Amino acid sequence: MKLNEFVEKFAEQFDDTDPSEITASTEFHELDEWSSIIGMTVIALAKTEYGKTITGKELRECVTVEDVFNLIAAK
Repeated sequence: MKLNEFVEKFAEQFDDTDPSEITASTEFHELDEWSSIIGMTVIALAKTEYGKTITGKELRECVTVEDVFNLIAAK
């Protein structure tokens, strides 16, 4: 799993946010489009793409997209 590939997949979860706005250092909770629904899709992404299970609590504790990447990589 590479960070830049993960950032692209993470950005694909958003319909209205320009993917170029999302980088590894993006504080994703601050994005206008961020919602619990997108949070669920990120949890599903971790499971389907990487075979890793993360919880909503763990995701809420992440600040940046790179934090989510590191969480998944550590599982």
